[in-house]
Amino acid sequence: ASPDPAASVPAPSHPASPIAMDALSTVLARIDDLDDPALQARLARRIDGKTKPLGALGAIEALAIRIGMIVGGTAPRLHAPQVVVFAADHGLARHRTSAYPSDVTVQMVRNFLDGGAAVSVLARQHGLALSVVDCGVRTAIAPRAGLIDRRIAAGTADALQGPAMSAEQCLRAIDNGIALAGALPGNVLLLGEMGIGNTSAAALLLARLTGWPIDDCVGRGTGLDDAGLAHKREILRQVMARDAAMTHDGADAAQGLPNDSSVRVLAALASLGGFEIATMVGTVLRAAADRRVIVVDGLITSVAVLVAEQLAPMVLQRCVFAHRSAEAAHGRLLAHWGVEPLLQLGLRLGEGSGAALAWPLIVSACRLLDEMASFDDAGVAGPA
Repeated sequence: ASPDPAASVPAPSHPASPIAMDALSTVLARIDDLDDPALQARLARRIDGKTKPLGALGAIEALAIRIGMIVGGTAPRLHAPQVVVFAADHGLARHRTSAYPSDVTVQMVRNFLDGGAAVSVLARQHGLALSVVDCGVRTAIAPRAGLIDRRIAAGTADALQGPAMSAEQCLRAIDNGIALAGALPGNVLLLGEMGIGNTSAAALLLARLTGWPIDDCVGRGTGLDDAGLAHKREILRQVMARDAAMTHDGADAAQGLPNDSSVRVLAALASLGGFEIATMVGTVLRAAADRRVIVVDGLITSVAVLVAEQLAPMVLQRCVFAHRSAEAAHGRLLAHWGVEPLLQLGLRLGEGSGAALAWPLIVSACRLLDEMASFDDAGVAGPA
């Protein structure tokens, strides 16, 4: 059995927002540009010299080069990969923006920990360590193996009535994520999430940060019918109107967020996001600073990466996108970044299931780069 990484993750000792901002600033300063033309050329020569026609492994070749660039070598080694599922509840869910009630969040957290969820099965299959982070589930969960307690509150506030989080709560969640990533072993992070209502939070953040119409960012989530989708769109339009009025009144500054270029992003995250998304942002930033391979799952995890990328653009250099989900907005975001995911299976489960399904391809890319013979090694004639 894989070791329990949750057992070695200490709680951060500094919940106050000024210290949290110091931690965030320090991590942001460490996320540098990985562009290294010499290393990229060495990786390309190595993969081109394998016993195969040039480019015959298609996207796997590009994947191998990307991992080599992240890890920093022509024979990258991946060790102690961590699947981390970030869980929280959302006050906005009381407006029936999901096909499922909020009680499902805590029920699914228990299912993850009991080993019965899809990501639990896939983690066992592939030898991946699995942790679940309680970032703000409405019902508190008793301590147990695999659970990391980073609760901010029993779910966010209702974003239709006001900001989902206070500025301090948002910074605490980011700081929790930074500390969490710093304590987890390994050099690979596979992102997962759970939270009834979090496709709404993700859609709101996507619209706010990209300027896209909210209707283009909203999908069926857990399986809304046409009437449910229309209702969800109407609720989210109202939230966007509330948020726009608050922003135009200068309430961003009133929330006490730092007066720097990150204020717009942090204001959006506090106003519209969820505790699990904010915690994930911190974890992504620290993982990027540590040059870990970040395997991104579906829409919600991609929106967390979007927030992180708008704080530190070079985050994207560390990301491998596992799949294109059935949510149309996810495909649009991937296209916006100009990235091609590894899989397209019509998935819309979340919880890191797509990241876990893509994991064998990532392992294969590294092993082919390292173990596949070259033409010279194998005594095989190269192309004429």
